[in-house]
Amino acid sequence: MEFFLQQTVNGLTLGSVYALIALGYSMVYGILKLLNFAHGEVYMFGAFAGYGVLTILGGSSALVVPVWLAIMLMFGAAMIVSAAIGVALERFAYRPLRNSTRIAPLISAIGASFFLQAAALLMFTANSRSYNTPSLIAIETGIPLGPIRVWMVRVLVIVTAFVLMILLTLWVNRSRTGKAVRAVSFDREAAAMMGIDVDKVIVVTFLIGSALAGIGGVMVGLVFGRIFHLMGFVAGLKAFTAAVVGGIGSIPGAMLGGLLIGFAEAYTTGYISSTFQNLIVFGLLIVVLLVRPSGLLGRPELVKV
Repeated sequence: MEFFLQQTVNGLTLGSVYALIALGYSMVYGILKLLNFAHGEVYMFGAFAGYGVLTILGGSSALVVPVWLAIMLMFGAAMIVSAAIGVALERFAYRPLRNSTRIAPLISAIGASFFLQAAALLMFTANSRSYNTPSLIAIETGIPLGPIRVWMVRVLVIVTAFVLMILLTLWVNRSRTGKAVRAVSFDREAAAMMGIDVDKVIVVTFLIGSALAGIGGVMVGLVFGRIFHLMGFVAGLKAFTAAVVGGIGSIPGAMLGGLLIGFAEAYTTGYISSTFQNLIVFGLLIVVLLVRPSGLLGRPELVKV
């Protein structure tokens, strides 16, 4: 039971991060029907932005401000940097190709992904960095859960992720801009004729999705410590898998898919072997697509005739 609970917490932590990244994929696809393959690199830059703030503040073992303030500043910096990159991608890599063939923005997204990887390599070198979180928050601190104690950093990650996902859901469903996002995702031309500024809605979508990915990057740095310039590739691929499994274009689907992928990875690593974790995760993707091509919570796309 102790081992099972530990793997469950691991899966919940991973799943929360994957869900935050998957939300960006789903939101952008819902608006533009575009697979933003550069989204993983946006997440990676968020992780480095958080590390930069931590370094400026004195590092994990010599902070000049309270820990809670340092973490808030790290989240804030990651959101700003990632949001700026996401908006720049939309403006320069995707908007000029919006009315072209569907393959052109996809190729542009892949090119933007490699460009951001190369830029990170030049800026940060190939050396990995460490948040050294145990010096920041003692590993003994946490909340008792039966026979185990959940590290406070994991609690922070899980709670923050769920709060952000709930706030995003409320924003999409109840705010004026959120309703505009839903209108544009349903029919872009009709929304424009009704007076909705489509360009503004798309920019807001990229901004929010990228900011969430940046927070996810800081979360990964806090929990797992190590960050490097290629960290966005695999994480982005798994988050994309989570979005497809849950139903790409569906915000609740992205959350569900992220949690399922996180649990699948954690239980495979714990009970079988880490060698098979990618096999199980992407095997789950294939099974879901065979049984329900639109994803667990997705809706089949209407074809206009």
